[in-house]
Amino acid sequence: MKAMRILAAAMLVLVATTVQAQGGAAGAPGTPPQGGGAGRMNEMLFKDITLTPEQKTKVDSIQTASREASRALMQAGGMQDSTTRAKMTELRTKQYADIRAVLTAEQQVVFDKNVAAMPAPGMGRRPPTRR
Repeated sequence: MKAMRILAAAMLVLVATTVQAQGGAAGAPGTPPQGGGAGRMNEMLFKDITLTPEQKTKVDSIQTASREASRALMQAGGMQDSTTRAKMTELRTKQYADIRAVLTAEQQVVFDKNVAAMPAPGMGRRPPTRR
């Protein structure tokens, strides 16, 4: 079960970063949500947070670096082994920490609440059961 959560978390990061790469501003912090994984993830992460243009630039840079690292991990062997899944989880944790460092103290409090309120990876995305 834990492995499934890790896998789902890693896939969320991958989907979010891939959608952002394809759509540019879609899902960028401070822009209206336009659907897709990145848009929903950013909507949840930055709910009730207004970023300055400088913060938006830094967050976009952090997310781009995370996306590139995720892509490299996926190309190296996908999510087949626990080591890669653990690296993806570490990557997401680092991304959140780096984003948090860009925020003011007041924004960090809201960001921490938003991260805690995010659904557990994989929840609500289960495949239909076969009978």
